[in-house]
Amino acid sequence: MGTLISISGLSKTYADGFKALKSVDLDIQRGEILALLGPNGAGKTTLISIICGIVNPSEGSVSVDGYDIISQYRNTRNLIGLVPQELTTDAFETVWATVSFSRGLFGKPSNPTHIEKILRDLSLWDKKDNKVVELSGGMKRRLLIAKALSHEPRILFLDEPTAGVDVELRKDMWDMVRDLRKSGVTIILTTHYIEEAEEIADRVGVINNGEIIVVEDKTTLMQKLGKKQLTLDLLEPLESLPSSLDDYNLSIGEGGLKLIYTYDARGVRTGITSLLGALHDAGIRFRDLNTDQSSLEDIFVTLVKEAS
Repeated sequence: MGTLISISGLSKTYADGFKALKSVDLDIQRGEILALLGPNGAGKTTLISIICGIVNPSEGSVSVDGYDIISQYRNTRNLIGLVPQELTTDAFETVWATVSFSRGLFGKPSNPTHIEKILRDLSLWDKKDNKVVELSGGMKRRLLIAKALSHEPRILFLDEPTAGVDVELRKDMWDMVRDLRKSGVTIILTTHYIEEAEEIADRVGVINNGEIIVVEDKTTLMQKLGKKQLTLDLLEPLESLPSSLDDYNLSIGEGGLKLIYTYDARGVRTGITSLLGALHDAGIRFRDLNTDQSSLEDIFVTLVKEAS
């Protein structure tokens, strides 16, 4: 795919001395969906704001499709669409007018067909003549996306795009994001809904305290850092573990009727065969067993704790 956005040694220190970013290095690939995860105050919005030309960096460099974000600002900004967390538009403009105006800000010629397609894709067409102030919270969120897409950007930043949005609209929104990716748009999103990142992202980046902890292909990350659990449904409740099972990472659950074995998904050997033999020798019988692997949320929480 090739690198589209290259970030090197990027730092941001605000006037009060707060270091929002600390020497961040990150390459974003052309045509991918990158999910950027991190707790509040981790630096996600500051990073996006610098790339989009809203905030100036203190140190480091960023290039977008080979253009420097400082010296070649117009080139980079034309390539980027930004969906911010907060609504920043004239409350008394109509939906049609504010989306059309956003397109004009980038020097793009009038294109009613394109504006209509965006509004239809985002289920805003029947609201095109409504004033922004008349829209619901979910519709205002859709409007932000429409404005960001108005000038046909090749890169789309989504900063918490589904915050306060109902489940049905979230699904529609992610379907639209997939379609945009298919058309060649590179998408970078931040979200608190980690299950969404798990479903839609190609790669996942975790940021905490202004530092990138890890950036990895989603599947690879889950394979490398995921834990697996084997849960056995026991025939008889178990009050305590016999000493012969001390070498296994076991815990008892649900009133002694479940035995849970946690093991490293990365290991060459899981130890399950040995465990089952030890259970047989200890006279512990079970009726069923099943396995579960860590979710992306489990991995995220673990990474942030380790970095804190």
